[in-house]
Amino acid sequence: MGLEAKLQQDGFFTTTIDAIISWARKSSVWPMPMGISCCAIEMMAVGDPKYDIARFGSEVMRFTPRQSDLMIVAGTVTYKMSHVVKKIYDQMPDPKWVIAMGACTSSGGMYRSYSVVQGIDQFLPVDVYLAGCPPRPDNLLNALMQVQEKIGRTKARDFQDLPQPDFTKQY
Repeated sequence: MGLEAKLQQDGFFTTTIDAIISWARKSSVWPMPMGISCCAIEMMAVGDPKYDIARFGSEVMRFTPRQSDLMIVAGTVTYKMSHVVKKIYDQMPDPKWVIAMGACTSSGGMYRSYSVVQGIDQFLPVDVYLAGCPPRPDNLLNALMQVQEKIGRTKARDFQDLPQPDFTKQY
C-alpha cells in the first residue's frame, strides 16, 4: 500500500506544536479547591451528574498543590488565612491560574471587617472573578470555560522562562 492510499484510508491532519500543547493544557485542567466557607458547597455540586464537570476534563480535584494548575478560592479569606493561601499558591507549578469564587473571595462580601481580606487580588493574581453569594454551579462551569479559553490563547513559547530539563545529562 502506497503513502497516498494509506492517507486516503486513515486520513491526516496538520497543526502546530503550540496548538497541540494549548489543547492538551486546556483539556486537562486539574483544579485545587480552597473551600474556605459556604461557596465550597456549590463548588462540590459541580461534580454531580446534573452539572458534570468531567465534560471539561476537570473532574479530578487535587488536594495537593504540586499536582494542580488551577486554584479555586471559594469563601471568605481572613488575613491569617491569606498567608496560607499564598503559600499554597506558590507551591503550585507554573503555569497556574486562579478563580475567585463568590462575593466574599472577590471583594470581602458582606464582611467589611478588620480581619477579612477585601478581595484576594490583593495577594494573588486572579484570572476569573465569579460573582454571586454563593454562585451557582453552572456559573462555576462558565468560569472554568473562561479559564480554558485563556489557557488556549497561551502559546507554549510564553513559558520559556520555566526551567527546562537537560536531556544531555546522564542520570
